[in-house]
Amino acid sequence: MVVEDPVRALVVDYGGVLTTPIGPSFATWMAEDGIDPATYGEMLRDWLGRDAPPDSPVHRLERGELDVAEFNRLLAARLTTVDGREIVPEGLLDRAFATVHADADMLDLLRAARAAGLRTALLSNSWGNSYPMDVLAPLFDELVISGEVGMRKPEARIYHLTADRLGLPPRHCLFLDDAQPNVDGALLAGMQALLHKDSAVTIPAVAGLVPALADELREGAS
Repeated sequence: MVVEDPVRALVVDYGGVLTTPIGPSFATWMAEDGIDPATYGEMLRDWLGRDAPPDSPVHRLERGELDVAEFNRLLAARLTTVDGREIVPEGLLDRAFATVHADADMLDLLRAARAAGLRTALLSNSWGNSYPMDVLAPLFDELVISGEVGMRKPEARIYHLTADRLGLPPRHCLFLDDAQPNVDGALLAGMQALLHKDSAVTIPAVAGLVPALADELREGAS
């Protein structure tokens, strides 16, 4: 990636970036609930894929137009089980996210970014998540949650809103996300962006773009 502008803000996704990967938690939930993986894959394609309509249940949930209880009912009705058992809608998303935990190294990256003088923002598509604000609030200058602002990634306007709240042009913001469409959306909106896979790769990549942050990380490791 060619970087022409200095990075003055770090903007990060929540699930899968500041936490352990989402996929294994969903796999555990599907195994425990006996979900047929084929129907889950079809749901993802139809509700969240590139050709999903703007009024799909996932898009509506992320924009705050659909509450969690109703989404759980729609999702339970859409999926089937391998053994014919009933899918209990109550608490469905809680079960799906049950084994997701914070990534301490990525939280440390944010602390180092703030110590290095970068502004920071959370930019998250919410699935009705309960965010640990006691941990997150001290790490961010701005919190942009899709369901609270009525827009979602990868819509250009949510990236522009985030940059505006940070008081910076998008080109001075570096965005991290574990979903390629959201990274692509950030780039189209004028931000710099990296696809997150794990902290061991992401942290050095970010430090390589921000010399002050690299210095801070070295001092923290010494």
